[in-house]
Amino acid sequence: MTQCRAAVLGSPIGHSLSPVLHRTAYATLGLNWSYDAIDVDEARLASFIDSCGPEWAGLSLTMPLKTAVLPLLDDISAVAQVTGAANTVIFDGGQRRGDNTDVAGMVAALRAAASDPLAASEVAIIGGGATARSAVAAASLLDATHVVAAVRSPARAAGLVEVGERLGVRVTLRAWGEAGDLLNRAVVISTVPWGAADHLVADVPAQPGALLDVAYAQEPPALTRAWQTVGGVLADGLDLLLWQAVDQVRLMTGREPEVEPMRVALRAAAAG
Repeated sequence: MTQCRAAVLGSPIGHSLSPVLHRTAYATLGLNWSYDAIDVDEARLASFIDSCGPEWAGLSLTMPLKTAVLPLLDDISAVAQVTGAANTVIFDGGQRRGDNTDVAGMVAALRAAASDPLAASEVAIIGGGATARSAVAAASLLDATHVVAAVRSPARAAGLVEVGERLGVRVTLRAWGEAGDLLNRAVVISTVPWGAADHLVADVPAQPGALLDVAYAQEPPALTRAWQTVGGVLADGLDLLLWQAVDQVRLMTGREPEVEPMRVALRAAAAG
C-alpha cells in the first residue's frame, strides 16, 4: 500500500498517546505509514486541513477541535451529526469525511471489561460537556432508554437532552451535588477531568455495576481505585483511547488492526 500520513491534532498535544497506538497498528499491519502529534489550535485548524495533500489518510482530533472541524467537512457520519463532534477526519478521494469513534469506543471499552453481556435500561453520566454527549449516544447502543446525568450547569448541558431526543433516549439532568446518588446504576460513565469525581468515593456502592472513567493519567483517580477495590467492572480512559483508535485505524487504512499489540504498547507507554 502507498505510504500515507496521519496525525493527531490538538493544543497542547505533546502528551498524546495516540501515536503509540497508531504506529503499533501500522507495524502489525505491515504498513509503512507515519503518524505524528501536531500542535494545531482552533485558529489554525482550517488552514492545516487545507494544506493536507493526497498523501494524507486521516486525522485524529482532540477537543475543542472535535466541534470546530464540523463546518470544514464535506460529509459527516450519523453519529458525528447526532453528537455534534467528530474526533476523526478521513481524506477520501478529495473529500473530507468526519466520524466519531468515541461512541463505539465507549461501548467497546465497557463490554471488553465486563465478563457478562452488558446492557442497561438506565445509564448514569457524570458531567455535561461534549464527551457526555458521546456518552448519551453510547448509552443508546447499550439499549438504554433513560440517561440521568449529574451536571454543573443545566443550561450548558442542554445538548445532552438534544442528543437523547434524536436517539429516542430520555435524558434527565440532575444537580452536580446529586452525583453520588447516581453511582448505583448498572452502568456509570464519568466524563469529567482526572480527579474531578474523586469526592464521590464515599458514595461508591458495596456492589457496584460497571464504570467507565474517560480520564487517564499515570495514577488512576480515586474514584476508579475505589470502584475496583469493591469488585466493580471498570474501564478507564486508556481503554477508551484504545478502542476509539482501533476504529480510527480501521477507517483510515481499510484494514482490521490487531488489538492486543496496541493494548500492550499503550499500557507500557502510559506507565512511563
